Amino acid sequence: MLKMNEIVSWDEKALVAKIESLKSEVFTIRMQKVTSGIEKPHKIKDNKRDIARLYTVLNRKSEK
Repeated sequence: MLKMNEIVSWDEKALVAKIESLKSEVFTIRMQKVTSGIEKPHKIKDNKRDIARLYTVLNRKSEK
């Protein structure tokens, strides 16, 4: 899980890159869940929360 203290110091390009990687990871986990089942279903929830945190920081930086 990502911490807000760490995320705030990242630049916008790093935020966007991390958002894209987490989105693709969520997609992959969902596909695994449908096809064969997964051991850690909580990873979807954790990644979605991290994506929301990243979007929050990205929006705050773009407003300034």
